[in-house]
Amino acid sequence: MSNEHQIVILGAGYSGMMCAIRLAHRTRRRSVRITLVNPSARFTERLRLHQVAAGQELADLQIPDLLHGTGVVFKRGRATSIDPAGRTVTLDETEILHYDRLVYALGSSTDTSIVPGADDHAFTLNGPAEARRFAARLDELTDAQGAVTVCGGGLTGIEAAAEIAEGRPGLAVTLISRDVPGTMMGEKARAYLHRALERIGVQLVVGAGAAKVLPGRIELEDGRVVPSDACLWTAGVKVPTLAADAGIDTDDRGLITVDGTLRSVSHPEVHAIGDTAAIGQAWGQIHGTCQSGMPTGAYTADAIARLLQGKKVKPFRFGYFHQPVSIGRRDGVVQFTHADDTPRRTYLKGRAAVFYKETVSGSPPKMYRMSKHFNVTPQLSKGGRVTRRAVL
Repeated sequence: MSNEHQIVILGAGYSGMMCAIRLAHRTRRRSVRITLVNPSARFTERLRLHQVAAGQELADLQIPDLLHGTGVVFKRGRATSIDPAGRTVTLDETEILHYDRLVYALGSSTDTSIVPGADDHAFTLNGPAEARRFAARLDELTDAQGAVTVCGGGLTGIEAAAEIAEGRPGLAVTLISRDVPGTMMGEKARAYLHRALERIGVQLVVGAGAAKVLPGRIELEDGRVVPSDACLWTAGVKVPTLAADAGIDTDDRGLITVDGTLRSVSHPEVHAIGDTAAIGQAWGQIHGTCQSGMPTGAYTADAIARLLQGKKVKPFRFGYFHQPVSIGRRDGVVQFTHADDTPRRTYLKGRAAVFYKETVSGSPPKMYRMSKHFNVTPQLSKGGRVTRRAVL
């Protein structure tokens, strides 16, 4: 029997990929076998899926290429069950992987079950294939001067609506949101965002969310009806039920409950990172973004390396730094934030924001390549003094 320490990482998104490559570098002189599992061999740049939805093509980043030279074993497959007692993961209901340590990085997806009709009549950005289907639908509507709705006024909805309106000016694009889009920004940044959206032709319908998605229209909670030949759904998220089904402790949203070192409180051999972990800080709970996901991956790689050496691990510390938003390809706004994601006074707009956002969006693959050779810091803030306090 092999004496290798078996580490299985489920999910090759932003956090899982960072964890795999950094962990391989940190454990290169130890007897460790790292297996990275993902349903697709192509790395998904979720930060750019709104571009795919608007009809643009992205670079073809293959996971085996990103892993080349690391020694990480890539398994293409979907985890269908976990047996914590036996420490095994089943892939596609047939292949069984054994682990000594499991990193759970399966991420989240848009939840279309919360509003009637969304599952049947709305498109999502849950992956490149879904985004391309939406783009194909837009191709059908372009000549017909169709009406497009984007439901959800968060950053994803804002970026998608702007990308579509700029790239396809013949379409009528409406962004539907309960809250004012950009409500998390400061007053000046939000005002700039709204002027930019108006300039490229995005109509805002604010104050009520969608109550029902139907062919040809969206019925709102307040009774209004918005024409819709194609609906893109970006409101609400869900996580896989794999952990909860396995008896791993989760919160009421299905997120794995973790201690200060991002280890499962019920199964310490399981580490949870990214969108699927309920991570608390002194200022509150982290919400899932690439900005927080990659640091959890890097931290967990370092934590596992230290545990294998019999060393203590300090608690994870994190603070938000910015909210970068693209407004099409030629405009943008970046709101700088406090650790708890509330806005500071400082923001960028226009070309400076475009350059900043493009740098942020393009940084993960570069970090992965550099992480093969030395430890790269994907974290802009550890939250300052407030995150040095213990989480109650």
